[in-house]
Amino acid sequence: MIEMLKVKIQRLDNSLPLPSYKTPFSAGMDLYSRIDVVLKRGEITLVPTGIAISLPEGYEAQIRPRSGLALKHGLTLLNTPGTIDADYRGEIALIMINVGKEDFVVEKGMRLAQMVITRYEKVEFEEVDALPDSQRGTGGFGSTGI
Repeated sequence: MIEMLKVKIQRLDNSLPLPSYKTPFSAGMDLYSRIDVVLKRGEITLVPTGIAISLPEGYEAQIRPRSGLALKHGLTLLNTPGTIDADYRGEIALIMINVGKEDFVVEKGMRLAQMVITRYEKVEFEEVDALPDSQRGTGGFGSTGI
């Protein structure tokens, strides 16, 4: 059993549910639209979710698209995954884009994205004159095959 992390949440719209896991093994919690809006083909829109959170130091919230909306309607998020830092206290909002073939109607309360809370490590860079060799070396962008 995974130990539950306590995260403070402020509901900015009491008509919306709190983020929740839909299945026992879900990694992400659904985020809901706070507004009604029509996303026209090719349009980018900021959609508020009606929540703000306070994460403990060493954690971030990653905001990711929902696969069903992406596959069926071409609705996705820009800046994916978006990062909510531990010191951010504002409303979480989604930078949405419609790359589908038709306009898409977003209704208030619709599940639009998912939020995954994850630990991260802070690093300190050590500048060197050369990096150690590796099997891959400097090969990138398809250098390992299809």
